[in-house]
Amino acid sequence: MVWENEMLILLDQRKLPLEVVTIECTTPEQAASCIKEMVVRGAPAIGITAAYGLVLAAKKGPEKVKEAAELLRQTRPTAVNLFWAIDQMLTALEEYQGDDLYGHMLKKAKALAEEDVRINKQMGQFGAKLVPHGAAILTHCNAGALATVDYGTALGVMRAAQEAGKDISVYACETRPYLQGARLTTWELLVDGIPVTLITDNMAGYLMQLGRVSLVVVGADRVAANGDVANKIGTYGLAVLAREHGVPFYVAAPTSTIDRTLSKGEDIPIEERGWEEVTHVFGKQIAPAGVSVWNPAFDVTPHHLITGIITESGVLREPYKESIEELSASC
Repeated sequence: MVWENEMLILLDQRKLPLEVVTIECTTPEQAASCIKEMVVRGAPAIGITAAYGLVLAAKKGPEKVKEAAELLRQTRPTAVNLFWAIDQMLTALEEYQGDDLYGHMLKKAKALAEEDVRINKQMGQFGAKLVPHGAAILTHCNAGALATVDYGTALGVMRAAQEAGKDISVYACETRPYLQGARLTTWELLVDGIPVTLITDNMAGYLMQLGRVSLVVVGADRVAANGDVANKIGTYGLAVLAREHGVPFYVAAPTSTIDRTLSKGEDIPIEERGWEEVTHVFGKQIAPAGVSVWNPAFDVTPHHLITGIITESGVLREPYKESIEELSASC
């Protein structure tokens, strides 16, 4: 994402990797639509997009900012970074004194964006220490630069490991039904020159059985106070497989993804998306007309299946409730 000429310019991730297309947002309504329609996705990226959406609203005054905040809150329910970023911007609105609301809000949004990059790189440094030399890392969905402002969370760990000379390779699950792994993760890693092999989601268990996975690293859209993690649908299954095969399972997530108001994962709201994402691929129907479809966008991985949660403040481990409480006290 780029802020330029008083507009937010977003890479349309629905078109990748076949086309590189950008969309210009000049109103908060357009920013909200881009979040809801998956032009932009990934918890940190959604949050910063919302922040810039409120900057666009600030041109019309504080009441418009508050109105836009409610609109943006309705776009996607699971990613807590969305609500965190909106709250940060509303705090900036409450603190505002002066005659340039737009400039004040823009400064805050840019600060949040810059902080996101710094946090991702710090997470990468902590995560890279967990990666053995020559490791084969399995990942799911896309938790890279496309899911953040830059660098990435789970892919940030891989980038940092590569920069440290650890000679890694990556297996990327395709991530049905939206194919973020096939379309986005492989594209990012190929651009960076990190060896990547694409697999279908149902190949992961056999890959682990063959002993070809050193560790799993995924991102997160929300972490409950007890360490339960909501991430892209299919993550829970990978965690179960990793436990069965003795493969370390790590989650990379900034502390802004931790929702201390929710005590456990079953309290996390899970977004359900439209049937056509399952029955169609790139606009082509692959299932019989009229078939019933269930399409939860996320699942919840219980904390006991997670080896560690990589944050910008260090690696959290069991007991997660205490680790998260200690983290909160230090922040």
